[in-house]
Amino acid sequence: MIMAKFSDIKGFVFDLDGVITDTSVFHSQAWHQVADKVGAPWSKELEDGLKGISRMDSLEMILKAGNLQDHYTDDQKVDLATEKNTNYLKLVDKMTPANILPGIKEFLDEIKDGGYLLSLASASKNAPTVLEKLQLTNYFPKIVDPKTLSKGKPDPEIYLKGAELINLKPEQCIGVEDAAAGVESINAAGETSIGIGDKTILKDADVNFTDTSEMTLANIKEQMD
Repeated sequence: MIMAKFSDIKGFVFDLDGVITDTSVFHSQAWHQVADKVGAPWSKELEDGLKGISRMDSLEMILKAGNLQDHYTDDQKVDLATEKNTNYLKLVDKMTPANILPGIKEFLDEIKDGGYLLSLASASKNAPTVLEKLQLTNYFPKIVDPKTLSKGKPDPEIYLKGAELINLKPEQCIGVEDAAAGVESINAAGETSIGIGDKTILKDADVNFTDTSEMTLANIKEQMD
């Protein structure tokens, strides 16, 4: 697909975790508590494997790590996953605007001042709560509701909905991601993709930045045109 011209862009569709803030450390802490409770071994490999995975799938991975998957009923598994989310939300509750990643607040202001539209495409059901703690709710009047989705990333559904919410065609939007599956989702939706992080991992992104502080409209235009 031929990349859009910067002048064609009318809106931005953002992922949340790893792009606007980093809540992965809170997820890890909360899952570690669950692993300790059930007696499953915790490792860096397991921690990394849980990133971007749904709540119930994450729990299954933890139980499998300790060969415990047959030790719990479905109802007990739901209770464990709910307990994890409660612990996670206690950590989220302590978030402040200081948890916004470098340069993001300035970039959001630049987008808004430039007349671009904004939506959020996060798989997290807690995204509205996180935005509230970061005091960024006003920037994202349109948020994709994960409950309305039938497929997760790398399927394009979430990014197509993100464009639809702001009444734009996919080719008029830029999607911003930090994960390979997310970049794949943006590309499949027909939007221009920005990948934040390791360029070898995010090699399929149309535009690459090593970290959030490099994101400005001028830097994006430079890479697109």
